Amino acid sequence: MFVIINSTPTRINKSHLVDLYERVSWAEPDRRFAARIVEMLYSEGDSPLRYRINRLGGRSKQEKWILQAELFNEVHRWVRQAWSKIEKGDAADKRGAQRYYAMVRDFLKACAQVWGDSWGNDTYMVTKPVTLKAMIRVCADLTAQDADPEDGRIERWREKLSPWTDRIRDFRSDGFYERFPAKGQVERVARVHRELGRAAGIQSRSSGRKE
Repeated sequence: MFVIINSTPTRINKSHLVDLYERVSWAEPDRRFAARIVEMLYSEGDSPLRYRINRLGGRSKQEKWILQAELFNEVHRWVRQAWSKIEKGDAADKRGAQRYYAMVRDFLKACAQVWGDSWGNDTYMVTKPVTLKAMIRVCADLTAQDADPEDGRIERWREKLSPWTDRIRDFRSDGFYERFPAKGQVERVARVHRELGRAAGIQSRSSGRKE
């Protein structure tokens, strides 16, 4: 792969870069950490996103919900903001990544229960990239406030996110972009993040800072 990169003017696909972050020693530790989490989200048997992440070389025939590079960007955004905390006490090792993976896993399981039949339903935008990315941001906000204890976390978070059930109709594919107007995907993700957080009473970590 390095030979190809160095011998052609073609830019490497971002999905390949995510794969490399976990495997090369010179990659920034926060990027390696985020890449480990994304890898577990793709491959672990208890992950709600197992085989739903579209990455190069993937052989699963299941419908894909989000590009690996898109998911990595959101996970890395979270990791980068929390890196000073993660680094303490050797939490940046594989066990630390497992802990963060478990938080994302439990959050998505709670989300699936709250969204009900709209989860994974093509007539809704719930598991489309724009909403999944916004939910990862809500996950980062929630875990900053209520990560522990792990026991009973899914049930606790399901109760916290339960107001989303009243918003299911807003996430129908038909008319979604009119209900969440924005200049582009970046602005729309930020808007959905704010509205989901507000509905569940979860304060954004980025309050007061530009998205």
